Amino acid sequence: MSGLFALLTFLALSSSDAKPHAGLKTWGRFSKLPYPGDKAFLYDTFPSDFMWAVGTAAYQVEGAFEKDGKGLSIWDTFTRGGNRMATGDVGSDSYHNIHADIRAIRQLGVTHYRFSLSWSRIFPNGTRGSYNEIGTNYYRTLIKRLKEIRVQPVVTLYHWDLPEHLQQSLGGWSNPEMVEIFKDYSDFCFHAFGDDVKYWITIDNPFVVAQHGYGTGVVAPGIKNDPDLPFRVGHNLLKAHAAAWHLYNRHYRPRQQGKLSMALASHWIKPRRTRLESLRECQCSLDHVLGWFARPLFADGDYPPCMRERLGSRLPSFTQEEREQVRGTADFFALSHGATLSFQLINDSLKFGQLEDLDLRMLLYWVNAEYDKPPIFVVQSGWYVLGNTKTEDPKHMYYLKRFIAEALKSIIIDKVNVIGYTAWSLTDGFEWHREYGIRRGLYYVDFNTPDMKREPKTSATFYRNVIHKNGFPELPENRPAQGMFPCDFAWGVSANSIQVETTPTQFADPNVYLWNISNNGELIKLEGLSAPPLHRATHCADYATIRQQVSLQVGVNHFHFSLNWSALVPTGDVAYPNTTLLGYYRCFTRQLVQANVTPVVTLWHHTRQRSNLPTPLDTANGWLNSKTPKAFADYARLCYREMGAHVKMWITLNEPNDEMVSYQEGHQMLLAHALAWRAYDQEFRQMQRGQVSLALHMDWVEPAFSFSREDVEPAKRVLDFYVGWLAEPIFGSGDYPVGMRSWLRQLNSLELPVFNEERRQLVRGTYDFFAMSHFSTKLVTHAKEDSYTYTEMLEVQHMIDTTWIMSPRPVVPWGLRKALNWVRLGDFHYSDVPIYVMANGVQEDPARFKDSLRVYYLYNYINEALKAFTLDGVNLKGYFAYALNDQRDPGFGLYGQVHEEVIVKASLSNYRNIIQHNGFPIPGASPQQCPALPQPCPSCHVLIRRPVVGFLTLVGSGVLITLGLIIYYTTKRHKEYY
Repeated sequence: MSGLFALLTFLALSSSDAKPHAGLKTWGRFSKLPYPGDKAFLYDTFPSDFMWAVGTAAYQVEGAFEKDGKGLSIWDTFTRGGNRMATGDVGSDSYHNIHADIRAIRQLGVTHYRFSLSWSRIFPNGTRGSYNEIGTNYYRTLIKRLKEIRVQPVVTLYHWDLPEHLQQSLGGWSNPEMVEIFKDYSDFCFHAFGDDVKYWITIDNPFVVAQHGYGTGVVAPGIKNDPDLPFRVGHNLLKAHAAAWHLYNRHYRPRQQGKLSMALASHWIKPRRTRLESLRECQCSLDHVLGWFARPLFADGDYPPCMRERLGSRLPSFTQEEREQVRGTADFFALSHGATLSFQLINDSLKFGQLEDLDLRMLLYWVNAEYDKPPIFVVQSGWYVLGNTKTEDPKHMYYLKRFIAEALKSIIIDKVNVIGYTAWSLTDGFEWHREYGIRRGLYYVDFNTPDMKREPKTSATFYRNVIHKNGFPELPENRPAQGMFPCDFAWGVSANSIQVETTPTQFADPNVYLWNISNNGELIKLEGLSAPPLHRATHCADYATIRQQVSLQVGVNHFHFSLNWSALVPTGDVAYPNTTLLGYYRCFTRQLVQANVTPVVTLWHHTRQRSNLPTPLDTANGWLNSKTPKAFADYARLCYREMGAHVKMWITLNEPNDEMVSYQEGHQMLLAHALAWRAYDQEFRQMQRGQVSLALHMDWVEPAFSFSREDVEPAKRVLDFYVGWLAEPIFGSGDYPVGMRSWLRQLNSLELPVFNEERRQLVRGTYDFFAMSHFSTKLVTHAKEDSYTYTEMLEVQHMIDTTWIMSPRPVVPWGLRKALNWVRLGDFHYSDVPIYVMANGVQEDPARFKDSLRVYYLYNYINEALKAFTLDGVNLKGYFAYALNDQRDPGFGLYGQVHEEVIVKASLSNYRNIIQHNGFPIPGASPQQCPALPQPCPSCHVLIRRPVVGFLTLVGSGVLITLGLIIYYTTKRHKEYY
């Protein structure tokens, strides 16, 4: 850091008009981290002394609101006013269920338990004179039981439930007298419990207390209509905290050796635009919520300059003495994060036009930078589920996983001193202004049972496992594999379609030109003159687009593309094909073979936008037409006959197993495939020696709760309905999956057609390999949380793991390995079926030529394919990246294009490198010995690489008159990105 910058920083910190400082670098720093590598899940563990905690708040869980001498709190009064429907009178009745809570805490395996003291249970009217021994003994017992199971208490003195008497007699926190009253209450608690408590929270979330208790009126005591009152309340809260801290520091710390802080909650915010002004607004948003209390405690004892600038005289002032009294009164940074966002920023005004976000990692980094690297204890974190959710809470579990994973990255990658994490909360309870409409507990509470029965949710099981492992240790299956594929492995690229040229552009210019050899050498077209027409057949070399597309197949040995049935046989009658288009496809496959690229040709490619059936069939009920399967078989024969000499791999139907395809249509497609396969097998195989199959879309389906049998069955059901539906008749029994039939029968559905024995035998075994398209993975659970992701017919909810990289579908490399193993271990008659991954790719901004996401995607998915081959014994024969270029498959291309310039993206260079090494060879190992491949014909090489111009000239008056045909072998320029 330069001396000038250090001086400016010092002045910024000490000046009342200082600008945002250290935390401002957070957004820029994270925008420069490598993508998507930095977003990938980090497998690692937390420090050995990391504090794993779970927490509750007194009013939410204790109940017994009038029991054993307890006084009323502001929440007891608040919940009985206005339009509120429920109270926390009983909550989850922790007052009478210490044993159940202790059992739950012990089951989780936490090291710390955060709970709050009910001020009005200890001092019913708020002051020492009303001391209640029975209420105090409740907390003594709780702490004793915690010590017995070796769990350290983290005690909050005030979690929003002020004694009602103090609110009525003094106006609550709006009165400066509360500072001394709180100090005295704290003194009692330190004396009564301090020998067994090493972590204290004085006040929880003062922002909510001030802003929503005394500003918006959303929470108790529900005061509103004075816009300046929240700032006076916040002022008193800070001074009350400081008074308690100094009291502890002088009189209790020397003996008790504990630590104190104030729990500060915050959202995270990201800029709407990448401008400095937007970043400053983000900084100011955090200053108005978190910095309001954090800056006085952790920086200079005063409010953030941004607040002072915008609020002016509305914001109270600290005297110099008060600044010194407040400054430095926190032994660690107690940070709350998570579902408080659902009401913390009800008013968008505090976002200052920016975008609220849930990024705990960036928030931790900002706190670390803004407040000079304090130890950070996350004292509240988690999410919520709807109130009717019981023990299956997948959303809560995956948010918990996300937040814990972000805390781990913060420690390992960002070097932030995060010392503990608190999942919120232990049990379901009264959720403040949301009452019982949501649940946040790791333990489900049945509020309708007398003993408030507690049951662990799946989030509790997950959290227990994380604590037991101290994070997410790397397992062998998480590590990249090393090894190579066999020498005959098919490395390919797929495209939905190819560029078609119906009129040859080579040897096709009949014009006459003047060649000005004495001046600039330009060709000058003579208007009105033309050369006589050529009387010769069209050659494959006449098509410029073929040469251009074949020249892109650099590095791969296979290319997969689809024919257009409706264009090849427009009438549906193969006796009248489009001979020009047929010739083009024939030339294309021939040129691929000459370039040592094996063509893999799909006869019919399913798209949702159009049927791709010949118009007469399409208008006559499409696939439901009984004539369509036979028409397809005839079309297949035409293609086999015309292109079979060059095509040795055929796909009859590509991705017919779409959820928009009806069972009746799927049935017809199976018959069409079977007829086409048997036509090849009986009429063409002996001579052409090719292979035929169909390609199924097969994204992986993972149980949301991998440790729950109840979710394994729904995952299997989804695979049966979406993959087994068309796979089982062909690769297995000749009929639809048993599970699929029985499920539909259970629903009284007769939609699934029935195979008679003849058709069963027709369909069964009509394959030479198993081809799949795989792009992503999704989770399924039987637990219903969100209706918009719930499939009623299958009784499953679809969801994602919030730690997955998204673009826009989840990037989950291990899903490919599981899908490959599903085929290997499936209920097919031949478990060793050859498998091809016929399409695998990710969508990314076409303008991003350094397509780092696709580089990451291809590397990791291919590596998982290698694991399936080398470790699992999957008979994997080939891998095809999707897609060739953005021009035909926007957003998926290995090639980009700007006008006439072809761009070689970084992903293609990386893919070529993997192909050249035939996988991921072990460093230092002997190179793989593979037979050399034949080289393309020399004449093809000349035609591909060099422009050739042919001239017939007549000399006259110093000017050459050029007649004839110019062969435009113009090569597109290539630019490569690495």
